[in-house]
Amino acid sequence: TENTRESTRKGSRVCLSAEESQENGRLVAEKSQKVNPGTGQVSNGYPSTSPQSPREGTGAVGDRPGGPGGFRTLVVQQTSLDPPRETWSKKMDFLLSVIGYAVDLGNVWRFPYICYQNGGGAFLLPYLLMAVFGGVPLFYMELALGQFHRSGCISIWKHICPIFKGIGFAICIIALYIAFYYNTIMAWALYYLLSSFRSTLPWTTCTNAWNTANCTHYLSTDLNVSWTNTSISPAEEFYTRQVLQVHLSPGLHQLGAVSWQLALCLLFIFTVVYFSIWKGVKTSGKVVWVTATFPYLVLLILLVRGATLPGAWRGVVFYLQPDWEKLLSTTVWIDAAAQIFFSLGPGFGVLLAFASYNPFHNNCYKDALVTSSVNCLTSFVSGFVIFTVLGYMAEMRQQGVETVAKDAGPSLLFIIYAEAIANMPAATFFAIIFFLMIIMLGLDSTFAGLEGVITAMLDEFPHLLARRREWFVLGLVCVCYLGALSTLTYGGAFVVKLFEEYATGPAVITVVFLEVIAVSWFYGTKRFCNDVQLMLGFSPGLFWRVCWVAICPCFLLFIIGSFLAFPPEVRLFDYVYPFWTTVLGYCIGVSSFICVPSYMVYHLLTTKGTFKQVSQSQSWRQQRVIPSVTVHKPRM
Repeated sequence: TENTRESTRKGSRVCLSAEESQENGRLVAEKSQKVNPGTGQVSNGYPSTSPQSPREGTGAVGDRPGGPGGFRTLVVQQTSLDPPRETWSKKMDFLLSVIGYAVDLGNVWRFPYICYQNGGGAFLLPYLLMAVFGGVPLFYMELALGQFHRSGCISIWKHICPIFKGIGFAICIIALYIAFYYNTIMAWALYYLLSSFRSTLPWTTCTNAWNTANCTHYLSTDLNVSWTNTSISPAEEFYTRQVLQVHLSPGLHQLGAVSWQLALCLLFIFTVVYFSIWKGVKTSGKVVWVTATFPYLVLLILLVRGATLPGAWRGVVFYLQPDWEKLLSTTVWIDAAAQIFFSLGPGFGVLLAFASYNPFHNNCYKDALVTSSVNCLTSFVSGFVIFTVLGYMAEMRQQGVETVAKDAGPSLLFIIYAEAIANMPAATFFAIIFFLMIIMLGLDSTFAGLEGVITAMLDEFPHLLARRREWFVLGLVCVCYLGALSTLTYGGAFVVKLFEEYATGPAVITVVFLEVIAVSWFYGTKRFCNDVQLMLGFSPGLFWRVCWVAICPCFLLFIIGSFLAFPPEVRLFDYVYPFWTTVLGYCIGVSSFICVPSYMVYHLLTTKGTFKQVSQSQSWRQQRVIPSVTVHKPRM
């Protein structure tokens, strides 16, 4: 009939429009779509492994059984088509970006220190358990969410549970706080790198203007030099008195002036960051081929060199010798949970952003297992790189490894390891590649953290920022640089420690806890697993479902409870942080988390309907009202 022909023409136009925007157009899947076990097709006729998804593009053609005179049904569903979205040039660009983000400075200094502090080889048991039941499921969940909804950490909540949209804003603020202090550590490394281009490294002598009377100069050839409790190595004085200049600041109440040398170093770091991410993942995906692979080459070189040093075996034994009694301590399990969480990095919006640029049917399950395994293995190998050198230093000083390894955090790299490098043959070469590695490890994480913010803002305000990405990135980098100026003062190291302990840790863990609750309990594990099934052709198994619903929330509550029950005693060098700094730190942390309840109140006041209706995801409401155009035509 004429009406049938007109409907056919309309359906053809709809399908053509969808094909033209094949990569990024979206057609919402019906709630009833399920994979048919017998045919491997969903109910609207999509093959489960087709190159395109119902959320991405075309209509569905389902063949109904019938004889020669039967009919064929064409079901077309249409929603608003999104603008074209950028994608990764290659799969390896994505994998290297995720690995570069997950493998950061913490893998090199934090894991080895926490490992030997909590029972050596015995610590690997709680670490692996926390990884399997907590870290990896969260990692997998974020990759799947980002890939399915193709949105940043703010706009994704309109598809999941709009009332929790404040989580996205909180993540962006936390990312800014991290950028304020994390890049300063790279500025320190750049200062060391520039100081390494000389035949005699400046942290090997006690004749410099910054040295004190307690400076004890020694090399492996100085057999007559003795090390006492009052001795200070030239490496420690170079770090504290020349690079940081903390002796010029009495504490957080009087930070002092900005170090112009560090200000220039940080300016160079942010310049590199800007020109690496200003064009999007097309450019940053190429940069990570260098920044994500070079650290592994350096780690291999340092591992081989460290293994050949005298006393290296002492460090290895100290690193891995198990102390099973420590497993009875709650602190060990708290440290294992916190380490795997901050190492894999769910909750910072980065995994959502990176996965959103993937093809719809990319196997994010496999990606999650590969990248998380590489991350954990890197942490383990880094322990050998660090402790072979600590054993060497203990042999030189005729002290125990536990005495040499008393420093944690950046001091482990910039004092102990820098000093060990200075005592090696070809010290200049090893110093250059080591500090290059530190810079590249930090750059990868900075690329990722800022890309999470950029993707979130561009997806939330596309009409305002989509065509002004370069200017927005420039403004963001400028804000980060200005925010980091307090960390470049003489007391800047105290600010870095304050941000690290209070401004990010508790806040981001609480945010991820709410994210898991929103996805597993509000959006629903069943619906989330159906989404994964549409992408991958198979549904997550019972293990993943139980982890998302119960184990991961308990895992995160365990970490949050540990922070509240055992607040950290913060100190740096000889400075003990007073009580008012603790209050200040928690205020900074709450300033990001406050976005979550604030947006909930705003959403409830501005949206009409019951609580269930206003908290319901936009995509789910759309699925209930989208009309289907059904066309019957004779089977040929």
